[in-house]
Amino acid sequence: MDFFSVLALLGGLAIFLYGMNLMGDGLAKVAGGKLERILETLTSNPIRAVLLGMGVTAVIQSSSATTVMVVGFVNSGIMKLSQVVGIIMGANIGTTVTSWILSLTGIQSDNFIIRLFKPTSFSPILALIGVVLIMFTKSQKKKDVGAIFVGFAILMYGMNAMSGAVEPLAEVPEFTGMLVKFSNPILGVVAGAVLTAIIQSSSASVGILQALCLTGMVPFSAALPIIMGQNIGTCITAILSAIGASKNAKRAAMVHLYFNLIGTMLFMAVFYAINAVVHFSFMAQAATPAGIAILHSAFNITATLVLLPFGKALEKLACLTIRDKKEEQEKVAADPDFMILESRFLEKPAFAVEQSRNAAKKMAEDSHRTLFTALGLLKNFSAEGKALVEEAEKKVDRYEDELGTYLVKLNQKDLSVHDSHSVSIMLHCIGDFERISDHGVNIMESAQELYEKGLKFSDKALEELRVMEHAVEDIVDIAYKVYENQDVQLAREIEPLEEVIDELSKELKYRHIQRLRAGECTIEMGFILSDVTTSLERVADHCSNIGVCVTQVHEDAFDTHQHLKQIKHGPDETFYRALEVIRSQYQLPEIKDEPAAAQMAAAGSQ
Repeated sequence: MDFFSVLALLGGLAIFLYGMNLMGDGLAKVAGGKLERILETLTSNPIRAVLLGMGVTAVIQSSSATTVMVVGFVNSGIMKLSQVVGIIMGANIGTTVTSWILSLTGIQSDNFIIRLFKPTSFSPILALIGVVLIMFTKSQKKKDVGAIFVGFAILMYGMNAMSGAVEPLAEVPEFTGMLVKFSNPILGVVAGAVLTAIIQSSSASVGILQALCLTGMVPFSAALPIIMGQNIGTCITAILSAIGASKNAKRAAMVHLYFNLIGTMLFMAVFYAINAVVHFSFMAQAATPAGIAILHSAFNITATLVLLPFGKALEKLACLTIRDKKEEQEKVAADPDFMILESRFLEKPAFAVEQSRNAAKKMAEDSHRTLFTALGLLKNFSAEGKALVEEAEKKVDRYEDELGTYLVKLNQKDLSVHDSHSVSIMLHCIGDFERISDHGVNIMESAQELYEKGLKFSDKALEELRVMEHAVEDIVDIAYKVYENQDVQLAREIEPLEEVIDELSKELKYRHIQRLRAGECTIEMGFILSDVTTSLERVADHCSNIGVCVTQVHEDAFDTHQHLKQIKHGPDETFYRALEVIRSQYQLPEIKDEPAAAQMAAAGSQ
């Protein structure tokens, strides 16, 4: 084997690993985070946990990705340590799907139908279909499916390149001698573990072993311990992911390690004990890709069946390894809601987007609570209500900081069109949620000033203010529904209502001046009323921003002024018809000298 053969081997390995990565990313995008969301709803049923872990891993083609996700779940508090044992066991079974697909390379037959099942026969067709989907379709889903097909074709091309490069090794005595050494169980396990730890993928290392098997020089006696070692080596990814995580997250990584270590030791002890008596004849035979797949599956299924009843024992062993010190308290975030923004989830962007949506929804709820609690304080101020407003506002501020940072990182990932739209909307809207919360605090401070100074709005002012409050409450409810449901149709109701709120603000200030001239009110009360109405008006402005943002992102239009101009000056005058209807719904009580409707019309024309 000369220098150029070594280059061909390394090139084949690089292409193989890239193909596996491309195929896995495509599968994860098509899944769109749905499979990972299933894991969140997991019950404590261990059999269901195994099946879910197996299913998710079989689809995303990576037990390492599943276990890293599990570490993130535990670290964020979404899952308990007891729930992850079954998932980890199922992930080990799910990862064997790749070895079965790769085993098709060993098909040998002159029958046309059977030859079609050989990857070298159908992967060029998949590559062609994949390229067509990527280059000539506009649907992101179809492009992701194309990436899966192209990734698989590249993976198989890399496998063929590797097997072709190592084929001359069959004639090299040193190579066959080295493989015989791996028949020593300890050396074979170490070799398999080291190789897998380096490339951080048991599926890829099993594929490399299957490529070597095509030389016909790898006996089952050497392949078996290498496969055992590969299952141990794949634990390195979860262990590295757990660095800097909570103690329970580290314990989840240890469960993964202990499962594979104990499973390997038990399997090998029983297997070699039986072999010493029975002398399995296949051990001396040359391993085949299909044989590797059978061994890989047999080990993982057997280990799961044996160790699943002892899941609690694995959990206790992990807790004994990562102990809680009496004087040491586990650091927990002030609010578990923030823990869902796990950095580990960024490796699966579709799921990270889903977690971000959950966080943004909770931020919107806290912002809503801040405003509506503050409005209640205008009628009945209390220290408890003030504390609730301040606490909710602090939480909203923290959301803006942490969620904003998380979304910026997420926006740098390779996202589907739908997820990219979601991230854009969240990045724009979280600022509006935070400002609405701030205006809630301003209203609370006005209510506190009234309470501490023993002041009260006149009955007329209170009646008029309630009309504006009602309009603002309605626009906030609409805007938050528009955001949550991405309802572009409902967003059309925001602008006319925002216009009416502007008119109400002007009219309330005008009426206060009239009462001031008549000696029915004071300048000090006027300042407080002006502060409240200005805050309410600003809240309506931010609701308008939310509606405009959702509409623009879905319509791929980013000129806000042009967008608003089109809404207000459309050829069918829909906006002005809606405006008249809404004006009639939020009528201020009439005053003696001038009908309210006429004053509002005058204010609106200014």
